[in-house]
Amino acid sequence: MFKRILIANRGEIAMRIIRTCRRMGIETCVVHSTVDKESLPVRMADVAICIGPGPAKQSYLNINNIIAAAELADVDAIHPGFGFLSENSHFAQVVRDCKIEFIGPLSSSMDALGNKSKAKNLAAKSGVPTVPGSTGPVKNADEALAVARKIQYPVMIKATNGGGGRGMRIAHNDGSLVSGLEQARREAEAAFGNGECLIEAYVQRARHIEIQIIGDQHGNVVALGERDCSTQRRHQKLVEESPSPVITPETRKRMCDDAVKLAKAAGYYNAGTVEFIYDLDRKAYYFLEMNTRIQVEHPVTEMCTGLDLIKHQILVAAGEPLRFKQEDIKPEGHAIEVRINAEDWEKGFIPHPGKISMYVAPSGRGVRVDSHCYAGYSIPPNYDSMIAKLIVHGETREEALHLLEIALGEYIIDGPKTTIGFHQRLLKDARFLNNQVTTKWVDDVFMKELGIG
Repeated sequence: MFKRILIANRGEIAMRIIRTCRRMGIETCVVHSTVDKESLPVRMADVAICIGPGPAKQSYLNINNIIAAAELADVDAIHPGFGFLSENSHFAQVVRDCKIEFIGPLSSSMDALGNKSKAKNLAAKSGVPTVPGSTGPVKNADEALAVARKIQYPVMIKATNGGGGRGMRIAHNDGSLVSGLEQARREAEAAFGNGECLIEAYVQRARHIEIQIIGDQHGNVVALGERDCSTQRRHQKLVEESPSPVITPETRKRMCDDAVKLAKAAGYYNAGTVEFIYDLDRKAYYFLEMNTRIQVEHPVTEMCTGLDLIKHQILVAAGEPLRFKQEDIKPEGHAIEVRINAEDWEKGFIPHPGKISMYVAPSGRGVRVDSHCYAGYSIPPNYDSMIAKLIVHGETREEALHLLEIALGEYIIDGPKTTIGFHQRLLKDARFLNNQVTTKWVDDVFMKELGIG
């Protein structure tokens, strides 16, 4: 087993990894930027090393500085968390080339699944349902038009290396396709260094459902159930829950089987998430993409299964076989996670960094808070605005929703504006409570009714 792990990340996920490592008797080294020197992970880690100034490119995305810190701290492994370099296959390979274990999949698996075009082709070859559309990146506008006319409008323009809604556009006709393709290419090139785009059929009434999987280095892959992430704004997830309230047990099993099938086809091990789009009208699902890392919403699965996914990531990276089989996975109850961000949601979710003058998190049976914040901590403007993840677990969805309402009411964060009020307003909407939500509902209906763009 590893003696010391370097955490190449910050904030809530860094604290999450530190806590699991402590329980496993593993020392931790946290790398940090100059603006994060007073952060909780820096205070709690056994070793903390500054790797650069505030801008992520000069610190958390600086591979040379991270490797230098790993060698200085004499670590056995590096955990990338999520975001930053977590899905960078070059970083994963550099880590392993330096005789340090990367707590994640092989670079080859990341390459096969990280590119949407390659992943879609692999899924199709593996017999996993895929969205009708181009089999690879379109070369030009003429090819895009030919694909769109064949599968019929509306269509989705999707950057092959995109994420978080960047490099994505919806086109309803030839004109919007041509202009949208150019915009998506520019945006993807700027964000990911790759402007290639796919054209796919746009599912108009969709739910976003993902399957959590984990595999070991001995060929075993297990599906840990699904998470429904349909309540989202501009492709950014706001609420995640499990089990999905809209799919049948039969559909759930098929989705889990397909997720395992795809992971095995890619030679995948460690934690990963296979994402599907579920067509409410056709009652059919299609492969969307695979995230080759731990997800922000992994606590939802943990609450239902009782597993510590970070622990099992570490065990798998150390070469141990999975300690459970597919038949052992029997999720119980209902879990819901909401993201508490430092944002002014009433003004379009604009970031609102600043000093937290008072911080009191809710607690009690069935309530979990994953956070790196405390009274006196200043949220920097350099990174994402997440303050915490609030997760609740009840025997039923109704009980979980009631717990969530209570916990949100107990959460006190003075200083920056937060999204607590948004979630409280959401819990008063009968359409959300009654599962009448699609991936576009928040944008097209809920926010417009509130008069917020």
